[in-house]
Amino acid sequence: MRSFAPNGLARAAVRFKPASFVGTFVALMMSALIVAACGILLETGARASVPAERYAKAPVVVAADQSARLVTDTVDGPEETAYPLPDTARVDAGLAAKAARAPGAEAAVPDFTFPVRQGDGALTGHGWGSHTFTGTALSAGAAPRSGEVVLDAAAARTAKAGVGSTVALETAAGRADFRVSGLAEAGAGDTAAAGGGKATAWFADAEAPALAGHPGKADAIAVLTADGTDTDALAAAVEKTLAGSGAQVLTGDGRGEVEDRGLAYAKETLIALGGSFGGIATLVAVFTAAGTVALSVGQRTREFALLRAVGATPRQIRRAVAAEALLVAPLAGLLGCLPGIALANWWFGQLRDRGAVPETVELHVSWLPLLIAVGTGLLTALGAGWMAGRRPAKIKPGQALTEASVERLRPGVIRIVLGLGAVVGGAVLAGVAASAAGADAANASLGVVMLFMLAVALLGPLVARLCAALFGLLLRGGGAPAALAAANSRTNARRLASAITPIVLAMAFASTLVFMHTSESQVAAEQLRDGITADHVVTNPAGLPAGAADRAARASGVDAAVSLLDTQVLVPVHSGGETSLQGSATQGISGSGAQLAEVQDLDVRSGSLDRVGAGRIAIDKTLATAAKVKVGDELPLYLPDGIEARPEVVAVYGRGLGLAAVTMDRASLAGHVTSGFDSTLLVRGGDAEPLAALGEVTDASGYAVEQNVDRELGAWANYMMAAVLGGFAAIAAVNTLVMAVLDRRRELATLRLVGATRRQVLRMLRWESLLVSAAGVALGTAIAMITLTPMMRGLTGESPHIPPLLYVTFAATAVSLGLLAVTLPARAVLRDREA
Repeated sequence: MRSFAPNGLARAAVRFKPASFVGTFVALMMSALIVAACGILLETGARASVPAERYAKAPVVVAADQSARLVTDTVDGPEETAYPLPDTARVDAGLAAKAARAPGAEAAVPDFTFPVRQGDGALTGHGWGSHTFTGTALSAGAAPRSGEVVLDAAAARTAKAGVGSTVALETAAGRADFRVSGLAEAGAGDTAAAGGGKATAWFADAEAPALAGHPGKADAIAVLTADGTDTDALAAAVEKTLAGSGAQVLTGDGRGEVEDRGLAYAKETLIALGGSFGGIATLVAVFTAAGTVALSVGQRTREFALLRAVGATPRQIRRAVAAEALLVAPLAGLLGCLPGIALANWWFGQLRDRGAVPETVELHVSWLPLLIAVGTGLLTALGAGWMAGRRPAKIKPGQALTEASVERLRPGVIRIVLGLGAVVGGAVLAGVAASAAGADAANASLGVVMLFMLAVALLGPLVARLCAALFGLLLRGGGAPAALAAANSRTNARRLASAITPIVLAMAFASTLVFMHTSESQVAAEQLRDGITADHVVTNPAGLPAGAADRAARASGVDAAVSLLDTQVLVPVHSGGETSLQGSATQGISGSGAQLAEVQDLDVRSGSLDRVGAGRIAIDKTLATAAKVKVGDELPLYLPDGIEARPEVVAVYGRGLGLAAVTMDRASLAGHVTSGFDSTLLVRGGDAEPLAALGEVTDASGYAVEQNVDRELGAWANYMMAAVLGGFAAIAAVNTLVMAVLDRRRELATLRLVGATRRQVLRMLRWESLLVSAAGVALGTAIAMITLTPMMRGLTGESPHIPPLLYVTFAATAVSLGLLAVTLPARAVLRDREA
């Protein structure tokens, strides 16, 4: 390590060439910012947990596995992967009696939570037995028996009911009258489950499973300890008692995961952001920082040549470069970690505000991601510096002076071979993506953008010289400053390449992420608009009343009425030789497929909706391709609560992106979801007025607008990723351009000495900036289009949708930043010379 200690030569270089080192410092600091922010989100996802609230007083909880587990064959042998279930998996309520017999158990209470409708309002229903661990207590009356209910104050006030009154309530079992046996004050466990303010009702434990729509099943079983019993000992005893049942025995924060299914999705989201996106962002950050370090070292080729001429050894040159990295990189990394923590905190807060992360999950900031961020910057600086300083350190002093005066015409052979290999690889993957569909097309397209970006970096000088030649033809009419700008760009291709590459990065990644969303949204909106053929669409936040479709069908003039139960199922899909479970939007229909066709046009491509029923489903064509099934095949899938099924595919349709990807009969779904209330009612014919009693009534276009608003909210993550990557690359581009201008003090002074006016010099620099920006925008756009076209063809079957105004905004931003990054430092340099 002593050989890398900062020596006098390194300290002098930092002191006398501050511009180069400031640029390097900024690039490494931004790199640390990105790595630290993504690392913090990744670690938070891996460590995320929620404290038990409803089960806070139940030290042991028995629950079903809330994941679907898929075993796939890999090169290392069978590998099991867990996927969060769309809904709650339930356990056999009869296990409560067994758990109660475990040594140290005082009682075992089956727990039920389900939605209840009372008029136009919504209540949360529970079994009365849960009061033993939630803290709920009667304030009047008695515990409920069959056909009775206990209400809290809010529910009683809304129903205008007291002890002995009769209230009409709707559950998954239908509409029924219940006698109010008592009033209760909800305990902390029940208020947490109800969301802090929602009215609550309690039913007899024997009746609750049927009212919930899951006879014989419980959401979980709360096991209470006898006095003096250790929690771990009780958990072990219960686990032994229930061995072979498939149920999980949970303690500590594990109980919180049973309460809040959002935790599993939050973990998935955070790990995807910190891991998958973080990996790409880290590569981009390291890639850009390495380019800046290489530019900084390259700008001092003359100094290295002089040092070699006066006797410096290759080892001393390499040691000086390494020492410079040690002087700059650690401090830049440490300072970059601070805004990195702030970015992670802001991003995490935005996710929590949008409901993607439960409120009780906290951001986890430890030393590990910060250490990785600093270490990554240091290794990047050392590696890039070593690569850039390798040639000036090893060639002869006379040759070093010659190369310092005249730029080499082409990159090294190895660099050219690797760059051409990246071009060929990108072209091959683009062909693969064009012939693939679904996830295969998306995965291949990601490789396309990465390989073409690598090619631009490796072949940068050649690409820059070509761009300079092409744009130089356009600059011929711009007078002497434009001609000089073109000549400068051709002669200093390496400098031009270092400025173009970050702009290409910003344009390619921002365009790919943003226009991927606009393309999907455009197709989804068209499918939704064309697919809803109903005259009226009825929705209700509390869920539609039971029998809503039958009530609507009886209204005067109504030709067809079908209600939809919206949820998700997990479908095994195949991509890149691997199998994974994909969450697919699913609609359960109350009527027949023929009735559905009267209110919804799914654009059937093969088969017939008439056959949709028990054990028979229809699916979208993209899902059919990904799952490799066709009409007549069985499709293995997991229902919302994890139950496996193998329905027959009887129809394949084309509007699954805007509508649901899976269509099945409602009866096949109703027993596998928490809420048995339908989500949407589609009505053809008749007037809207009679339907108002069922919920909010709108027409097809109004419903489409509401659905598109929800889709836009889901696109926020895409825009954020584009902003992070594009913003980082834009800052890197500005940083590089500023470094390049400040390094040209001698050149600009020479131009002034030979008679060029200050205005002419600035005009020349502006033309150079326009050339750089235009080349970067053009190359970035080309890479984005090569990536997006096969991706969108595979995902939607359509070409990319690029809003002209949005694209012009991207391009104008790149050009404006380029002009500012060149003009402002150039004015300062020229002002200093004149002074």
